[in-house]
Amino acid sequence: MALADRWLLPDGVKDILPPRARQIEALRRRLLDLYDSWGYELVMPPLMEHLESLLTGVGRDLDLVTFKLTDQVSGHLLGIRADITPQVARIDAHRMRTEGASRLCYCGSVLQTRPANMLASRNPMQVGAELYGHAGIDSDVEVISLMLETLLASGIEAPLSLDLGHVGIVRNLMADAGLTAAQESLYLEKLQLKALPEIETLLAGLDLDAPTLALLTELPRLHGGAEVLLRARELFGGGQAAVLDAVAYLEEIARQVSLRYPQVRLYFDLGELRGYNYHTGIVFAAYAAGFGQAIAKGGRYDEIGRDFGRARPATGFSADLKCLEDLAVAGLEARGSAILAPAGQSPSLLARISELRAQGERVMQQLPDVTLANASSCDRQLLQQGDTWVVTAL
Repeated sequence: MALADRWLLPDGVKDILPPRARQIEALRRRLLDLYDSWGYELVMPPLMEHLESLLTGVGRDLDLVTFKLTDQVSGHLLGIRADITPQVARIDAHRMRTEGASRLCYCGSVLQTRPANMLASRNPMQVGAELYGHAGIDSDVEVISLMLETLLASGIEAPLSLDLGHVGIVRNLMADAGLTAAQESLYLEKLQLKALPEIETLLAGLDLDAPTLALLTELPRLHGGAEVLLRARELFGGGQAAVLDAVAYLEEIARQVSLRYPQVRLYFDLGELRGYNYHTGIVFAAYAAGFGQAIAKGGRYDEIGRDFGRARPATGFSADLKCLEDLAVAGLEARGSAILAPAGQSPSLLARISELRAQGERVMQQLPDVTLANASSCDRQLLQQGDTWVVTAL
């Protein structure tokens, strides 16, 4: 490697420098305090684990984005976490084994072989919360509410949008259609892209009865406002009981979320496939005005702990802390002000500096014969007046 390349970082990986590093840390503390106030306990999983643990349950979709290495101690294959969710599931299933509902939260760096999208980092700082041990609307609404509170606490400017879907709709339609595995895979691929002409061409070549053909043709069009749910009731009213149950579930989720957050715009996509391989019910994602990617997302995944020996109902969400800070329009404790203290070792000066720091002030003390690089952030100074040290405007 050439000398000029030694300080270059890999694509998709960046240093976090002052003052942004301080702002991100302030946001991390604010969000973890928020989760604590809701009764969520903090867990800190390790950065690496045995690969099998990281790719269990929800993690199997993470295989291609997980960095792998050989453990020089045991010779086993290890993985660097690309998502913290499987780790938290392992902790709930194997380490804690609590009865009843369990609320857990986390915040830590993850590393991915490729970015999730063009705007994403390969080294996100993932923050999120998981609720285990309860299946139903109440826990889903709680987790969605906490996700929205996360965005509000981050200072993200309105309007916010919430995208709601339910994988049970697609899953039940696929089961009823009787497609082969190859046909189903091809249909789902086109559905995810909302490729309407290609979907119609594909379906025209299949031996389907008229009602099934109509449902699979209309499914990719079922996205938009509340009118989508009314349209779905009309379409699926002819014996699609499981699908109608999923639609009713979405309606009740939307009603309760709207009561709590009337300012959040709701959007429905009944052909949503995000997390199709591991989600078992509702899926959701939050969007901010002017930003083309989801800023937080989650859903229900009741089977996530099965491979750890304890399948429990589970619902949760996650976000990239660095992305949230990027989108924040409020100051979020940027603390750009500080007090500049003179150089010196007098006991009275040092005691006053310690007192100010204990009060929450940021105090930078001059060093002899050198200029402080960040002294420009100081808006006050510490001066001696008689026997006392006084803070004055700079």
